[in-house]
Amino acid sequence: MTPAPTSAPAPQLTRTTLWLMTIASGMVVANNYYNQPLLVKMADTFQVSEASAGMVAMLAQVGYAIGLLFIIPLGDMLRRKRLILIDFVLIVLSLLLAAFSTNIYTLMAASLLIGATCVVPQLFVPMAAHLARPEERGKAVGTVMSGLLVGILFSRTLSGFVGEHLGWRAMYLIAAGLMVLLWLALYFLLPEIQPQFKGNYKSLMKSLVHLFRTEPLLRLASARGALSFACFGGFWTTLVFLLEGPPFFAGSDVAGAFGLVGAGGAIMASVMGRLSDRFDTRSVQIVTLAMLVVSYLVFGFSGQSMIGLVVGVILLDLGLQGSHISNQTQIFALHPEARNRLNTVYMFTYFIGGATGTILATQAWQVWRWNGVVAVGLIFSALALAVHMVFSRRRSKS
Repeated sequence: MTPAPTSAPAPQLTRTTLWLMTIASGMVVANNYYNQPLLVKMADTFQVSEASAGMVAMLAQVGYAIGLLFIIPLGDMLRRKRLILIDFVLIVLSLLLAAFSTNIYTLMAASLLIGATCVVPQLFVPMAAHLARPEERGKAVGTVMSGLLVGILFSRTLSGFVGEHLGWRAMYLIAAGLMVLLWLALYFLLPEIQPQFKGNYKSLMKSLVHLFRTEPLLRLASARGALSFACFGGFWTTLVFLLEGPPFFAGSDVAGAFGLVGAGGAIMASVMGRLSDRFDTRSVQIVTLAMLVVSYLVFGFSGQSMIGLVVGVILLDLGLQGSHISNQTQIFALHPEARNRLNTVYMFTYFIGGATGTILATQAWQVWRWNGVVAVGLIFSALALAVHMVFSRRRSKS
């Protein structure tokens, strides 16, 4: 009698796997933010206004939201590693399109495609939550998020330096080469995870609406995330415009160097993940969202001071990452079999918020300069704190 075949044991979260996903998250998400210190140079190349160049950054955020909505749910339906490797081919093609753009409209389209394809980190985050032990889930999510956040912030440093010395097109060519090398590392080292969702793509997408309707905690986390990321996107998109004028008169390399300031705080993301495992979420959110409000108060009162900008950046990044990791740790505990879809709903609204903050801050800069940017940031950060205070209290009472 032939013994019945046994299913392969589920992969565990090893140190190698965790660090591979952490580093890969940072490298991939960086593609979406290389444009921000380079917007002035792009405007000069194509002889367009700063507001038009700002559309490049905004469309990257919109593209990311589109990718989150239509690609990330597939992580519950298809084999995760295969999906990631296929997506990497599209990333490389999008980066090459940006590098060889002949006009601002082609660059805008390329930016939209880069955003849509560079959603791989949002497959890694629920993957880490899936592989980790329950008592270490916040720590694992925080570690991968630290890589993602460092990638966002260091991307500005790298692209600012490359743009100043080699031109903005060189940055996209370098990025394409890095993605090819990363594809090879993932091919050989990333474990495969089998899907648990048995339906078709239509039912998969319908389930997103069902999750949003039936999970009040998911709706609250999504609102907090969208409003918080609007503050973040608005600041980083307009920082390069502030620094190029008086009293700073700085180039893209200086704007990019601010990524180093924020990266120091982003390394604390794993610590924030541990705090999310140990402390009351409502209190963690109050403290971190209050940091966002204070950061914009600092920008408002000392935005013409380099020291003031540095202090504000640290508060902004710490507040954002603390709130974000707490949000994700909460929603991943709701339905283990639907973590990619839960992450889709959350991150889709998150990046819609980022795109909204980016475009409003860019337009506010055109009309009211830095004071307009600060006003936009204060409104969004205050709304995030107010939404949390009101609806988390209602939920705790119910």
